[in-house]
Amino acid sequence: MKSFLKMALLSTALLLPGLAQAQEVVTWWDFLGGGDGVRMKALIEKFNAENAGKIEIQATTLEWGTPFYTKVQTSAAIGEGPDVMTYHLSRLPLGVSSGALSEITPDEIAAAGLSSADYADSNWKAAQVDGKQYAIPFDIHSIVLYYNKDMLKAAGLLGDNGLPIGLDGVDNFKAALQKLKDGGAEYGVSIHSAAGDSQWRIFYSLLGQQDGKFLDENGKFLDGDNLDKAVKAVNVVADWVKDGLAPASTEYPASIALFTGGKAAMHINGVWEIPTMTDLAAKGELFDWGAIALPTFFDHPATWADSHAFAIPNRVGKEVSPEKRAAVMQVIAWMNKNSLAWADAGHIPAYAPVRNSEEFKTKQPNATYSVLADTAVFDPSSVLAGVASPVYDAAGNYLMPAVNGEIDAQSAMEQMRDDLQAQVE
Repeated sequence: MKSFLKMALLSTALLLPGLAQAQEVVTWWDFLGGGDGVRMKALIEKFNAENAGKIEIQATTLEWGTPFYTKVQTSAAIGEGPDVMTYHLSRLPLGVSSGALSEITPDEIAAAGLSSADYADSNWKAAQVDGKQYAIPFDIHSIVLYYNKDMLKAAGLLGDNGLPIGLDGVDNFKAALQKLKDGGAEYGVSIHSAAGDSQWRIFYSLLGQQDGKFLDENGKFLDGDNLDKAVKAVNVVADWVKDGLAPASTEYPASIALFTGGKAAMHINGVWEIPTMTDLAAKGELFDWGAIALPTFFDHPATWADSHAFAIPNRVGKEVSPEKRAAVMQVIAWMNKNSLAWADAGHIPAYAPVRNSEEFKTKQPNATYSVLADTAVFDPSSVLAGVASPVYDAAGNYLMPAVNGEIDAQSAMEQMRDDLQAQVE
């Protein structure tokens, strides 16, 4: 009787494909804490609810930075680890060189309903190494200029539309900082000047605005006139600090507090601080504020950027199966197409249909500074570059002291160049 019952159930399953199809469980790793973590968990819950019985994401959050990437590399090497994971595009070259990442083929991308045409060109190319795709961008996160509307208005630096005016150009920006200081601000602009990572982002933006190359096609750091352009970029910020228009040797929390406390009229920081400003304003604890793309100091707009992206590990001896990869690609596509909620964290959606949607245009100030998606400059494609990398270490050793007047810009850039070049030769 039991055998007959088993056969009957099997026959029923074969006749009803929906019953026979097993649910795919996708193991997911991310490094997202704080507000980013809360928003991603909400997206995962929504995905699981909408795809119940078909695909389920089982997520784990690990420590951000070097610990995350080390764990990814070691787990992939022994055939362990997730089916999909978040990844910074700036870390791709190192991940590929270590064998930790699996190529995502054009057929897989197309089957998921995605296309390179859905992304800014520079963003899509930043997800490639040697012309092969190793990740799908999820957002663009960059630095922006936060500003106190009341202070800028009093200084004659605010247009009728509530956006700053008169800030483009090295001399104009510095004059604006002086005007703001003369008007009562302790500093024209606050910056995180006590660490290399924040200073790298400003420096790389200003270098990009001159079409400077930190690393050229021949593997040379700051070669030729790129060194001169780098020195110019450093001196812009060093001059602010030297003249008391920006604070010296200031830690991250203090740089934010100078702005939110009304002591600095403007503040340069990542879009990830948008929730901080939004929450303070909602509680009535912040002045009327805004944020725009970084002004154009040199030849044309350009702003440092990176992306949170999705990648598939290259698990040695235990590769992600074709069926699982198809499910992973559906997860990635769903996340991109539902990334409007992710913009609440200040990020710019990488997926153009969302970025160009009417719904996104109502999100301010995100929609205002989203123009930088088309002028973003991503970190050099190098095993030495990216989050928690030797380039960031070098920025802390040479760039940051130069900004604070401890070493001249020329010497700082020469030493930074020589240090990094020695690591690749």
